[in-house]
Amino acid sequence: MTSTGVSVRHGALDDVPALLRFWLEAAENTDRHDDAGKVVALIERDPEALLIAEIDGRMVGTLIAAWDGWRAHLYRLAVDPAHRRMGIGSRLIRAAEERFREFGAFRADAMVLHDNALAHHAWTAAGYTMQTDCARWVRRLT
Repeated sequence: MTSTGVSVRHGALDDVPALLRFWLEAAENTDRHDDAGKVVALIERDPEALLIAEIDGRMVGTLIAAWDGWRAHLYRLAVDPAHRRMGIGSRLIRAAEERFREFGAFRADAMVLHDNALAHHAWTAAGYTMQTDCARWVRRLT
């Protein structure tokens, strides 16, 4: 199947409640503490960072394409389980990459959980490889 009939748009403030519900269903293996305030802050800071794929006005996929002025980062690729393997994730990734090219980015990185094998296949199919020469170091702030 292909992504025919899929449109990609930027998320808006009125999408926040539906987006949070969507992530609960479509974002596997998540341990994130999503809340409306954080998503609102994302949209207010960068109104084009949140990409939403739709079919007939129904949300079927999301991707955060964050540009910090230095690097291009991809987060929260999620596709509705009933619409997987239709090219929706690939369509979102291509839209994000085009956004990054407009900023002059030369590389994008994707945050992918180690245990999310389904996501590994999607990112590999899109031409991404796991970076093995470094690791992300984190510290909880709350």
